[in-house]
Amino acid sequence: MDIQQINETHFMIYEKNEIDSVIREKISTISLYIEGINHPAILSVTSSYRSLMVAFDAQQYSFDTLIKELNLQNVNFNLQNNVKSKKLITLPVVYGEQHGPDINVVAEHANITEAEVIKLHTEEKYLIYAIGFLPGCPFLGGLNKKIYTPRKETPRSKIKSGSVGIAHNQTGLYPKESPGGWQIIGRTPIDVFNLKRNPMILYEAGDYISFKSIDEEEFNKIDLEIKRGRFDYSQLVGEMK
Repeated sequence: MDIQQINETHFMIYEKNEIDSVIREKISTISLYIEGINHPAILSVTSSYRSLMVAFDAQQYSFDTLIKELNLQNVNFNLQNNVKSKKLITLPVVYGEQHGPDINVVAEHANITEAEVIKLHTEEKYLIYAIGFLPGCPFLGGLNKKIYTPRKETPRSKIKSGSVGIAHNQTGLYPKESPGGWQIIGRTPIDVFNLKRNPMILYEAGDYISFKSIDEEEFNKIDLEIKRGRFDYSQLVGEMK
């Protein structure tokens, strides 16, 4: 664990510079530990792949005093009480055709069929390492190596909201319409980020996402239910075992 003050009001905690589920679990444990202390100087804790950024009240506490009181070197990574149960969010996705224009690129790169790409993509449970780029945009680990595919050489200027893509060893989705260079293989009708909903984002870093293949008819049905405010989001949420 490497702790560095980056400015007057923030410090960073770093683990090894790798995309690894064990490292992400350590980051999650440290985050829960800091939040659980309820120290009056802590303003926010933001986690990523292998680091935490902590904002603190520098008017009341110095960095050195705060670090001493947090006693971070004595975090017990074996304590099950530090780890809350993880959600598993299952997102329905239409793969291929107009919703997944790059699925053939992924298939050709892997020398497999498009059906095999869908099978490999839907059989994994992906750990959310971080949320960024756009609100609700999950960076996921656990993609099968067979379908690792480089980013597009020329990014698209507009990708539809809900588009699911692959970029090298990661998969993820675009919660809102955006430019982007990922290989788009499908699209979900689920609005994973919605300012008018509580919670606004259906998941957080440390949770898991899985994808379920659906057809165009099911996509349109779900899309209509969401637009009419009748979709039950709880049906997407399970517990990671």
